[in-house]
Amino acid sequence: MGLSRIAASVEDAINRRSVAYLKDKGWRPRIIGLTGYGSVQSLHVLGRVIMADPQIEAEDPEALERAAPVGPINVAAEAQRGWRSFFTAQVGFLPVTVHANGQSIRTLTDRGGYLDVMVRDHGLEPGWHEVTIEAAAAQPVTAKVLVVDPGVRSGIVSDIDDTIMVTMLPRALIAAWNTFVRHTSARKPVPGMADLYRTLLADHPTAPVFYLSTGAWNTVPTLRRFMDKNGYPEGPMLMTDWGPTPTGVFRSGIEHKRTQLRNLLITFPDINWVLVGDDGQHDPMIYDELAREHPRHIAAIAIRQLSPAEQVLAHGTPEAIEQPPALRNATAEHGVPTVQGRDGHALATMLPEVVAERSQTLVALED
Repeated sequence: MGLSRIAASVEDAINRRSVAYLKDKGWRPRIIGLTGYGSVQSLHVLGRVIMADPQIEAEDPEALERAAPVGPINVAAEAQRGWRSFFTAQVGFLPVTVHANGQSIRTLTDRGGYLDVMVRDHGLEPGWHEVTIEAAAAQPVTAKVLVVDPGVRSGIVSDIDDTIMVTMLPRALIAAWNTFVRHTSARKPVPGMADLYRTLLADHPTAPVFYLSTGAWNTVPTLRRFMDKNGYPEGPMLMTDWGPTPTGVFRSGIEHKRTQLRNLLITFPDINWVLVGDDGQHDPMIYDELAREHPRHIAAIAIRQLSPAEQVLAHGTPEAIEQPPALRNATAEHGVPTVQGRDGHALATMLPEVVAERSQTLVALED
């Protein structure tokens, strides 16, 4: 048996015992509705089922917005500490039903307690809607879903860590401090990024914004509060599960981003995307690769440049570790513009103009 299978087996065994222990303590399954998305033809409904203490939920109305940890806790004292989000007992293979505009889709959660239900021909109009998720022994919840208007031609895909929020996440010790110890309200937004997004959306108010990250799904409630507090536009979050897979002890963040980006191109074939990331890890290469493969679907690439100190915290050296080759990239080969800047204010001096020019070029190519 390979190491990844052993890790998965150990994780499953621990989780089964945790679920049984919590059930004996009176805990019950609880559904967390995540933000879904889709077109007028099909819709992704996302969520997760974990174990939760019904007494805590009754006493704390905000408990539904947080992942519940394994074991008894003092919610009032620890509600804002991000470490709690990672210690969950997920309920795998639980019967779940999704109700969307008269349709009912039955399925099971996966081994991690997650659900991603595809609802076809749902009949919902473009805009934000709510669907209902039911699960055995759990209270039904509503989950928000975004149906993108078929006439929309622009959209934004944004990384999270070190792009809109200063976290230095790839550095193990810093990640542990930010995630497990530090008060969530102390996390700092990257200056000017929220304003940049609002500027880009000013001429395209119905354009969707997707947040793509290698961070864990567990952090979504915390990230949602951070984005609301700092004025970032609402949008679905495309996260991942840090657990073992059939091919590795940890999931590949690079492959996660590649897969989700291609899924967006398939789901929304008429949208031209602005891809926003940072140069602390692999965003420049991932975005450039996609733009070279699908240049007519990419309006521009925007890369936040980390300072030398941030680079050291990110990967150990003071310079970016990965950049597209000077003569073999989407800009040189296909004219896809790439702009770089230290923060949102610097990017705002270049990005809106190049996006407008690129959009005119793409329209001309379609004609």
